[in-house]
Amino acid sequence: MTQPTDIRGEHLRAALTLAASGVPVLPLRAGKVPFANCPACLYTSCGGRPNMKTPGPCACLGPCHGWAAATTDPDVINSGIWRRAWLRASAVAYHPGGAGLTVVDLDNADAITWAREHLPATQTVPTTRGEHWLYLGAMQSANAVRPGVDIKSTMAYTRWLGPGTGTVTALPHAVRALAASKPASVQPAPQALAVPAPDGDAACPHRTPAFLARGLAMAEQRITEATSGVHATVYRTFLAVLSTHGRCGCLTDAHVARLFTAAQAKGESVRHCTDAWANARTTLGV
Repeated sequence: MTQPTDIRGEHLRAALTLAASGVPVLPLRAGKVPFANCPACLYTSCGGRPNMKTPGPCACLGPCHGWAAATTDPDVINSGIWRRAWLRASAVAYHPGGAGLTVVDLDNADAITWAREHLPATQTVPTTRGEHWLYLGAMQSANAVRPGVDIKSTMAYTRWLGPGTGTVTALPHAVRALAASKPASVQPAPQALAVPAPDGDAACPHRTPAFLARGLAMAEQRITEATSGVHATVYRTFLAVLSTHGRCGCLTDAHVARLFTAAQAKGESVRHCTDAWANARTTLGV
């Protein structure tokens, strides 16, 4: 079979190489976000089973459910549906936890300085703004464990940016302790955001503003009460809000900022909120 020669072909070849080494991979589209879920999976958790507390691999034929789509099966990666995704992909991502790895994502120079002072040396991969430090061992992922530091492992994905330099060392207790304690004092304060509310041109089906107010309050509560899988909860909540209010013009920037603020209070970064909102809009076509 003739291999593609453009950058998308490079993505596919890199994915197959990673999968052969035991690293579960998935394609990312523009904006470093996963491909939208298929229609059958829009309102369910991974694998099509609703209300799962610990989602597992998705059973869909296409790359649904973000990290849960990651696979090492070359037949899946090279299948027709996945090949069409690779042709539209902008990057290769992988599920660190599925490969028995933890990635400490350092977003800026201050975070890198902190890591060099407090964490053991390990394999390091340069990123656009900082570095990924890779450790051998999986753990629960956590965002914003300290300024500029996220932990990507189980139930998370991160971009493949090359092998980096150095040798992977064992996951230290210091990294596990960051996620275990995660004090509120190191969480980023909610920011005032100019977030994109949908430009609805359809007639509003809601008879009273109370319907929207109640829906937003329930959405905020759902995010606030999440005890695990916060990133997935935020995404699914955004989907639910947009599916009801995304086409009629009800939502304003102030409404969406409330959802972002609730997500940030749970440790989500501005970047993750923006990506989740954009992905939800793409999924629903609004």
